[in-house]
Amino acid sequence: MQQHPSPPPAASPASPSMLRLATASLVGTAIEFYDFFVYGTAAALVLGPLFFPSFSPLAGTLAAFGTFGVGFVARPLGSALFGHIGDRYGRRPVLLGSLLLTGIATVAVGCVPSFASIGIAAPVLLLLLRFLQGLGLGGEWGGAVLLTAEHAPERRRGLWSSFPQMGPAAGFLLANGLTLGLSGALSEAQFASWGWRVPFWAAGLLALAGLWLRRSVEETPEFRGLAEAGRQADAPLAEVVRGHWRLLLLTGGAMSVGYAVFYTVTTWSLAYATGRLGVDRTLMLAIVMAAVLLKGLVTPVLAVLGDRWGRRPLCLAGSAACALWMFPFVALLDTADPLLMTVGCVGALLAMVLMFAVVGAYLPELYAPRLRCTGAAVGYNLGGVLGGALTPVVATALADGAGPPWGVAVYLTGVSLVSLGCFALLPDTRPALARAASSEPAVA
Repeated sequence: MQQHPSPPPAASPASPSMLRLATASLVGTAIEFYDFFVYGTAAALVLGPLFFPSFSPLAGTLAAFGTFGVGFVARPLGSALFGHIGDRYGRRPVLLGSLLLTGIATVAVGCVPSFASIGIAAPVLLLLLRFLQGLGLGGEWGGAVLLTAEHAPERRRGLWSSFPQMGPAAGFLLANGLTLGLSGALSEAQFASWGWRVPFWAAGLLALAGLWLRRSVEETPEFRGLAEAGRQADAPLAEVVRGHWRLLLLTGGAMSVGYAVFYTVTTWSLAYATGRLGVDRTLMLAIVMAAVLLKGLVTPVLAVLGDRWGRRPLCLAGSAACALWMFPFVALLDTADPLLMTVGCVGALLAMVLMFAVVGAYLPELYAPRLRCTGAAVGYNLGGVLGGALTPVVATALADGAGPPWGVAVYLTGVSLVSLGCFALLPDTRPALARAASSEPAVA
């Protein structure tokens, strides 16, 4: 297989405009992921009893995680919808439209009455709004990474493209920091009654701030060149599926490990530790937040290594590290010891971020500019369906029994090995290779 990234844009590495664009990308992505993560935290802590009260505690948690998974199923659809817009009409409209849709849906979740008030309509509305959240977030990633990747100088593309990759960590910390503060300040009854809704309502103010920041974002040089030449794809999704289906499946399978490990640590472990092990909710939130903070801090450092040594070696190393760490992670989590649980969570997220730090540059480089917004985003979000949508549900079911949940470790190790195999079949896209390449996609 031969990879063919596009020619580098003309921006200089120290350009103030590059820093401004990367900051806009980071902030907007952080807000969108805040919207998405605040639902995951609520699903782990309160949504089961409030919206599925007739279920047993385990079944209620499974049902809440089921609505959580709907957001992941919607993400490839959102990436196809917004990818079409991005490849036909520009990356900039994607940045604004996806943020607006996700923000409105998130605020609305905070307004849905419980099952006790409106019956079956409550979980139905929850499901619909979660689907809309997923549509918006599915479009966000493609627009945000292309904003940085297509403006960035070739030798620093990995670094600048890591800014939106820090967005999930920032969004998670923001969502859970607010939840942690409310959890500590309110009684159990107050938190279950109205406190859990406050982070959803706050999403409206954050969305307005993000829209203001992105209002003056410039279109990328590569899309401007396509538009001036009249070379936009008429039906980008059809072209990607018809001509590059193998690349699409490989990127989706490769990305699944990052989603699986991240949501195991940040969502399933929260429910498992507080429900099964009796760990204090505030303590467990603090442990997970510490692990996510460290993940965010090392992301740009690893991205620089990707610029120097190539994206694919780090992706292979990250997938292998995840496969090796899943059994220690489960063992450490099951101790219920705060220090050991922290070590387990930190180790898991550091393993996955080896891969996650560089995919913001890697996936766009695998696709030609005219198909890039659709191809890279759909592939990325297919990984979310495989690794993110199913993992909390599967892990919760596998952990239903006495003793440590070794089934969870087996499942995660299997996902890691699948991703490792997919990355092994993908080409590298380091800058030295990029200079000798044309502008067609990597795999036909």
